[in-house]
Amino acid sequence: MQARAQAHRRRRRPITQRQSASLLVDEFLVASAQSGDRAAWNQLAQKWEAKLVSHAYRLLGDKEAARDAAQSAWGEIVRGLTGLQDARVFPAWAYRITSRCCARQIDRAVRDRALKSDFAAEPRDAASEPDAPSQLARLQAAIRQLPAGERAAIALYHFEEMRVAEVAVALDVPVGTVKTRLMNARRKLRAILEGEQP
Repeated sequence: MQARAQAHRRRRRPITQRQSASLLVDEFLVASAQSGDRAAWNQLAQKWEAKLVSHAYRLLGDKEAARDAAQSAWGEIVRGLTGLQDARVFPAWAYRITSRCCARQIDRAVRDRALKSDFAAEPRDAASEPDAPSQLARLQAAIRQLPAGERAAIALYHFEEMRVAEVAVALDVPVGTVKTRLMNARRKLRAILEGEQP
């Protein structure tokens, strides 16, 4: 048991200087916003709006729905920020709220069945894709083929550089589920990029 705990500590991803500075800025902005500083609110929203919209897009697969979910999330963030005890957990807390807003949107869509076809295929913006497929374009295309949960886990872990525990909080799932999603996503991405079917 001790050996497993030590191995887990060794695998823990270190925080980079850039991440550390970003976390300090977030803590300051959150604390200032909690005390009623409007400029801090504006800066916090400006810094996090695109990230929350991107997260919602990964879960929903629709740009307009992602914007709506992020807007709903901001409403909850505004109402709940004063109750946030630890400013350091703001990123995972904000992602979790966004995940829940996305889940509610999906539930409504399933109940109404009017948006069922929109969730079947993720839209692709052909204008933004390069003519000659680069490594990044290939990777982005492969990620779009993953199920929403795996897409979100991969993006939060690798692109947002969150730890597994933070991803679990953000997606409101157990840590083991995040690890499984990351493992499955990596396996599928490898298969897709090597030309196999996942």
